[in-house]
Amino acid sequence: MLLEPHKYSVMCITQDGLALSHEDQAERLCEAGARWIQLRMKNAEPQHWINTACAVVKICREHGAVCIVNDSVDIAIAAAADGVHLGKDDENWREARRRLGRSMLLGGTVNNEKDAKRAITANCLDYVGVGPWRFTATKKNLSPVLGEPGVRLLVAMLDGLPTWVIGGIEPADLLTVRATGAAGVAVASGLFRGGQIEGNFKTYAAAWAGETV
Repeated sequence: MLLEPHKYSVMCITQDGLALSHEDQAERLCEAGARWIQLRMKNAEPQHWINTACAVVKICREHGAVCIVNDSVDIAIAAAADGVHLGKDDENWREARRRLGRSMLLGGTVNNEKDAKRAITANCLDYVGVGPWRFTATKKNLSPVLGEPGVRLLVAMLDGLPTWVIGGIEPADLLTVRATGAAGVAVASGLFRGGQIEGNFKTYAAAWAGETV
């Protein structure tokens, strides 16, 4: 399912601190054609997080989009999301897989060769997010920038495990990213630049396909 490039090449990550709620972000992205939404809420109160996740999952269902929750297996399960993305400091991947079962998606973050080896050894992930491609202010405590050579190395090490590249990616980067063997890109701030969500998403999707809008 996740490897259909016309649907899932651009993973869209919601952001805190915008004038738009996470629900509104998801609605506008889905209406623009996005089919993979990652709900990313940092330091949210649990009940607010669950309520938002349930609402975003409902929006995604109405548009035929996949919805995953960042950081929390508990929230993903409570909201009946399609899956969860876990960073290196979140729950152990194998334990998360045990709790999720095989029907829910499980993604993990890979920033270096050690992480890539751990992802392969764990043998329980559906995909990984690899980065950062370049510097980005979206994420605190950013890992060392990989650039094209680093991403290419990690994609090769991951030996076919589907990879979405993240970290300051611009539309002009997408053909280079695609040439690394990645399955897609994960984008946050670039989608919301200038408030032009629909146009920004379509630009990313077209750039991945080698088209222009």
